Amino acid sequence: MKTYQVLSALLQYPEQDLVEALPELGTCLTTHEGALTQLGALFVHLATTPLIDLQQQYVMTFDRNPSHSLHLFEHIHGESRDRGQAMVDLLAEYSRHGLQMVGNDLPDFVPLFLEFIGQQDEQEARRLLGDAIHVLAHIGRKLAANGSPYACVFALLETMSPVVAEVLSEPPVRDMDEALETFGPGADGVEPLLKTMAGARSITQPINFYPKAAAAQRT
Repeated sequence: MKTYQVLSALLQYPEQDLVEALPELGTCLTTHEGALTQLGALFVHLATTPLIDLQQQYVMTFDRNPSHSLHLFEHIHGESRDRGQAMVDLLAEYSRHGLQMVGNDLPDFVPLFLEFIGQQDEQEARRLLGDAIHVLAHIGRKLAANGSPYACVFALLETMSPVVAEVLSEPPVRDMDEALETFGPGADGVEPLLKTMAGARSITQPINFYPKAAAAQRT
């Protein structure tokens, strides 16, 4: 389970502590065959690039480019209201496993999700990874297309998944400004997206990282 925690650390905003911990992180991966080789380019990049450049590159890669976002549900729901309910469902999953969130990260932040997986037993970790792999692979493909050294993290996660990742469709663009521009407010003055929330589910539903039919299992 240490592999997930190492991957979580590698996807965090780079600080000096991370750079100094790279040898230890590499040692943790020796029990996972092939992992260190697959992540080698990222380790070299983090170890040899000036910290200020690492930080600027991180911001440009993950914060300024929505297609590389490290928030899982952004790639499924975009800015639609469904994203909020998905967050609630994921928080409920964390709580069910005894995890209480601290700090300001959203629950679908990939490093947080990987840290959570790393705290589970192998069977449960594989189930959770399989649920999310379609989104994770989608992020990885976007990063690889742009030549990002971080792409190897997501490629490794694909090899660890019991589920074959399918191509993810682009998320819907249904923010309030667009909806009002397209449909306008109703006769009752209620904003259109708020109408769709009437009678919304009040009980926790299973987390859905992928809105299509069940994906194929690896053999």
